[in-house]
Amino acid sequence: MAIHKILRRSLSSEKRSTQVPKGHFSVYVGVSEKKRFVIPLSYLNNPLFQELLCQAEEEFGFYHPMGGLTIPCSEELFIDVTSHLRKA
Repeated sequence: MAIHKILRRSLSSEKRSTQVPKGHFSVYVGVSEKKRFVIPLSYLNNPLFQELLCQAEEEFGFYHPMGGLTIPCSEELFIDVTSHLRKA
């Protein structure tokens, strides 16, 4: 549950800064409604996260309607995956 709170805090909103801390990047996650998460660059090396990136490539190619990397999975699945990555 702690990862859920951490990821929640990293969500952007209209009032929050759009800047991303050094060593991190932002992704948009969701099936119908997209939410923005800021995650460590180190996740890019993990095969589990790379599978999510492959799904994004299959669905969007190089066109991402949100203007940033969009991952087409549920928020719950994304939090579960990133929670697992954080423990690794």
